[in-house]
Amino acid sequence: MAKHIRASDLRAVTRLATQATLASTRISEGVHQSVWRTMGVPGGKQPDRTRGLTALVYRCVTGITQAVGVGLDAALTRLEPLLDAMDTAPAESPQRLAVLAALNGVMGDRLLADGNPLVLPMTLFRADGQALDPDAPAHGAANGKVLLLVHGLCMNDRQWQTWRKDANGALVPGLDHGQALASSLGYQPLYLRYNSGRHISENGEALALLLEGLIAAWPTPVVELSCVGHSMGGLVLRSAVSSAQLAGMAWPSRLRTLVFLGTPHHGAPLERAGRWIDQLLGRTPYAAPFARLSRLRSCGITDLRHGSVSRQDWQGLDRHASGVDDRQSAVLPAGVRCFAIAACLAERRGAMAERLFGDGLVPLRSALGQHADPALTLHFPPSHTLVRYGIGHLQLLSDPEVARQMRDWLAR
Repeated sequence: MAKHIRASDLRAVTRLATQATLASTRISEGVHQSVWRTMGVPGGKQPDRTRGLTALVYRCVTGITQAVGVGLDAALTRLEPLLDAMDTAPAESPQRLAVLAALNGVMGDRLLADGNPLVLPMTLFRADGQALDPDAPAHGAANGKVLLLVHGLCMNDRQWQTWRKDANGALVPGLDHGQALASSLGYQPLYLRYNSGRHISENGEALALLLEGLIAAWPTPVVELSCVGHSMGGLVLRSAVSSAQLAGMAWPSRLRTLVFLGTPHHGAPLERAGRWIDQLLGRTPYAAPFARLSRLRSCGITDLRHGSVSRQDWQGLDRHASGVDDRQSAVLPAGVRCFAIAACLAERRGAMAERLFGDGLVPLRSALGQHADPALTLHFPPSHTLVRYGIGHLQLLSDPEVARQMRDWLAR
């Protein structure tokens, strides 16, 4: 993996190491004070802080760590142009992008707030992997049929290209839904890359603005815009459409089709389990300081608790403490053909298997938009849904039956 690390990553990694050391110090002090509290020893002015000589030691460790971090950051900033000139590591290697995408998904909000260079900016890419300039998107024989593909949490635009083993066991390119729909239906595919650790609504608002500029600058009139979102990507698309319609943008009038692949419209159990761990750790004095580790998960992840797609779903709330589904309603955009494809690990239909397993990450009912509250139910017509049994969440990206169904829907 070292050969995929660029010199410019050093400053970013140094910042992360400094933050990790500071966090570890705070946790150690919290455990220290928790032990003393059980012995009747008073603490400092702030919760989980010590006092006296012990507090001085912890403050010294914190101060030295911050000073070293600032010094290293300044030195590497000055050296970065020289190091970049000597750098031979590819900036866009699949391995590096996969690591960055995972890091952004887990803590991308913190990276953004810190100005860390490891943040992935929202960018559109063509099928050849070249970044698209939204102000000058002319490329080859651009036509008026645009297909946008939006990846999920901890993923990136390159992962729409799947791989398979040939007869000799060698890895060869497999299915790419964008390329498949382009060749069969004449679409111009575009792939979005974004920081999946940000709030879904923030990514939706950014995407809405990006598409408004793109459609206006497209070299030929856009007669049809269709979008495919995998997992969180489907929520980002729903948020983008809602944001654009509220702002009176023009591009939703070109939007014809939305296809959701394994999208957790009503959340995912793993994030709800994360909140349960927060509460469990917080109830034990010695374990309470470690709850900070669980709380490091990003805004994007906590939005997946219930499938929050608007600012109203999270503003003014403690995103770690709120366990109630506070969404007021959920609707599919009017005038847009919406389709949902869900996966189930079970080989055949069965209420128990569908409820317990889903696709391994997203429950079947969530992927199909079904909810006990009618106000939150997304009403996909039965003919606009497909359940693929015997496959998991990521296999939706490489399943030929999924590709055939999407082609049939978009061809109508």
